[in-house]
Amino acid sequence: MCQPTTCNFSLQRLGIRPIRKRPVGPTGIPIILSDSMLRQQWYQKMAVSIVNRLAAEACLLIFTLIFQHSNANNIAAAASTAEAPNRRFEYKYSFKGPHLSQADGSIPFWVHSGNAIPSADQVRITPSLRSQKGSVWTKSTVNFDNWEAEVTFRVSGRGRMGADGLAIWFTTAQGLDGPVYGAADNWNGIGIFFDSFDNDGKKNNPAVLVVGNNGKLVYDHPNDGTTQALGTCLRDFRNKPYPVRAKITYYKRTLTVLINNGFTPDKDDYEFCTKVDNMVIPQEGYFGISAATGGLADDHDVLSFLTFRLSEPGQELPPPEAEMPKQDKDKYQEEFENFQQDLDKKKEDYQKEHPDVQGQPIEDMYESVNDREIRQVFEGQNRIHLEIKQLHHQLAVILDEQRRYVSVATDEISKRQGESGGQVGQAPSQEMGAVVATQQEVLRNLNELRNSFYESLKQIGASQHQGNAVGMGTYETVQHFNDIKEHLHVVKKNIEHLITRTGNPSEKQVMNCPDPPPMPSCLGTTHFLVFVVIQSVLFFSYIMYKSQQEAAAKKFF
Repeated sequence: MCQPTTCNFSLQRLGIRPIRKRPVGPTGIPIILSDSMLRQQWYQKMAVSIVNRLAAEACLLIFTLIFQHSNANNIAAAASTAEAPNRRFEYKYSFKGPHLSQADGSIPFWVHSGNAIPSADQVRITPSLRSQKGSVWTKSTVNFDNWEAEVTFRVSGRGRMGADGLAIWFTTAQGLDGPVYGAADNWNGIGIFFDSFDNDGKKNNPAVLVVGNNGKLVYDHPNDGTTQALGTCLRDFRNKPYPVRAKITYYKRTLTVLINNGFTPDKDDYEFCTKVDNMVIPQEGYFGISAATGGLADDHDVLSFLTFRLSEPGQELPPPEAEMPKQDKDKYQEEFENFQQDLDKKKEDYQKEHPDVQGQPIEDMYESVNDREIRQVFEGQNRIHLEIKQLHHQLAVILDEQRRYVSVATDEISKRQGESGGQVGQAPSQEMGAVVATQQEVLRNLNELRNSFYESLKQIGASQHQGNAVGMGTYETVQHFNDIKEHLHVVKKNIEHLITRTGNPSEKQVMNCPDPPPMPSCLGTTHFLVFVVIQSVLFFSYIMYKSQQEAAAKKFF
C-alpha cells in the first residue's frame, strides 16, 4: 500500500484523476460549495501538480547533464591518453619533384601507362583532351598493415564542368587500363574517387567517394557509384589557386580521408571528409593513381605521392634491410660486386697508362674542397684583372681623344685671336678658353683614373703572387681585397664626377651659338618683274598653242 499523496501523484502522472470526497461538516452532512469556491480550489490543486511536475523534470535534467559531463570527461581522457602513431617515410612507394622523372622518362620504383606523361615536377595523368586514360602504379607491393598516403594534385580545365575524374587506389593487382577512371574494374581493394562529372544529374558533383570491392562488383557508373560508396563528401577540387591535397590514413581498420581544398598555401589546412570504420583491405597491394576524360576534358596533374608506414607507439619497426626480399638483396649484391670489379680494372688500366703516378694515393689525384675554393678565388681575381685591364685600355683611348680635342681647340683660339683682335672676337675666345679649361680638367681626371687603375692592377698582381706563395685566407689577402674595393669605389666616383663636369660645357656651347651673318639681297625688283613677265608670256603662249592643236584635231571627226 502507498500513501494517499504518493498514490495521487502517481495517478496524476498516469493521467488518472483520483476520486475526491466532498467535505463534510461537524454533523456529518456534506457541505455544498459554490462555483467560485470550487474553481479556486481546483486552481490551487493544479498549481501544486504543476510545481511537482516541474521539480521532477528538473531533477531528471540535472541527472542527465551530470551523466553526459562525466561521459565526456571519460572520452576526453581516453583521447588524451591515446598517442599518435609513429610514421616512417617509404621512398619506394613515393615520388615528388624536382627531378621526379629520369632521363628516359621513367619514374623510379613506379610504372606508368596510357596517356600519362611524367616530367621533372609532376606527372600529368591525362591531358585536357577527349577520351584520354592514364595511370601510375608502384612496381612492388606494400607489405605493411597500417599506412598513410599524402597526395598533392591539381585538376584544371577551361569549362565550368569537367570530366571524368581522378582515383587513388590500393589493390592487389595493378589496374593499368580500364573503364573506372582509367583503371580496371572488378578490383580487389579500395578506391578513393574524385568524381568531377555528374552522371546521374542529381547535382552532387564534384564529390569524393570511398568505394570498396572484393573483385566481384562492377562499378555503378550511371549513379556515380553512390549506391556502392562506403563514405562520401562534396568537395570542389577543380581550378583552385593552390594544389589540392588529400591525406588518406588506414590505421587499426579505420580509413580516414582529409581534404585540403587548395584555397590557401597552408599545407596542413585539412578538413574532414569521411571516415569508414571496421574496414578490411588486403594485407598486400599496389598503390596507384589513375584518371580519365570523356566528352569534357581536364588536366589531371599529380605533384607528389608520399607514403608513410604507421606503427603503434612503442612498437619498434624492423630495419629496411631486413624487409628486403632475399631475391632483391642477392641481385643488388651482385650488381655491387660487378661494379667494384669494373672499378678495380679501370684503376689498374689507368696506372698502367700513367706509370709516373704509381704509388700515389688515388685521393691525392683529385681536387679537394679547399683546393676548389682557392681555384674559384683565383678565377674571380683573374676576371677582375682582365676587366680592369680593359678599362685601363679604354681610358688610354679616351685620353688620346681628349688631347687631340685640346690641341684642335687651342689652334682654333690662336687663329681667331690673330684674325679678329677686336672686341667682336672676345666673347668666342672666352668661350673657347672655358672649353679648353674644361678639357684640361677632364685630362687631369682621366690621368687620376688611369693611375687608380694601375694601382689596382698592381694590388691584384701582388695578391695573386702572395696567394701562389703562401695560400689564401690570410689577413694580408683580405686586406688586398679591401684595397681593391676602395680603388674601384674611387674610380666609380671619379667617373661620375667626370660625367657631370663634361655635361655642362656642351650645354653652354649649344645655348651660346653665334648668330648667323645677314644674308645679302641677291634679287632686285627689276629682275623680279622681268622674270614674272617672261613666265606669263610663256604660259599664255602654251595655252594658245594647246587650243590650236585641239581645234585642228576636231576637224577629223
